[in-house]
Amino acid sequence: MELVGLGTPHPPSFMTPPASLQLQSVATAFGKQGWHCEPVEGREVLEAHFEAHHTHIRLHAQAFPQLNALSIVAECPLSPEATHLAPAVELLMRANKQLTLGGFELDFDRQHLVFRITNLFDREQFDADIVSSMVHCSIAELDRIVPLLGTLLKTPADLLSDLSLPLLLEREDLLPPVPEDNEAGSFEAGWEEEL
Repeated sequence: MELVGLGTPHPPSFMTPPASLQLQSVATAFGKQGWHCEPVEGREVLEAHFEAHHTHIRLHAQAFPQLNALSIVAECPLSPEATHLAPAVELLMRANKQLTLGGFELDFDRQHLVFRITNLFDREQFDADIVSSMVHCSIAELDRIVPLLGTLLKTPADLLSDLSLPLLLEREDLLPPVPEDNEAGSFEAGWEEEL
């Protein structure tokens, strides 16, 4: 799976002190993948944007230097009607039960769907392959759940009781296509799912 960030990549030298060695290693990992990212002023956070198959994803990578930890948070807008809120939350909780790494959240205040994954590293310089895998996982999981939520949110309220959430989670026809090894730009699809 290959991700393509928006814009042109910046070399890791754009980081200015007091960025930690941990955050600098995240910027280096992004640069190796050709992903554009920007530091969030005054915080140990990088921000990036990706076009996935089903949606536009805003991503934050936050380093916790004291713990040698990295948290990747991918998000996209989600504003279910009151009639669809409970089934949407149930779908996310059922999806979380199937996950080994990371988890879905619903940010009610900002009306965003969130996927968060965190890893503890054994040294200050984070492994670029693990960082890249965390980004890939976050985007793939968010892109996987968006069309399922889209189906749920388009279901008329009076038919919601007939919608089987376990069966909806098993639908493979709504999954993004698996990119071939030689296929570039697999996350640059030209359309977004409206939620």
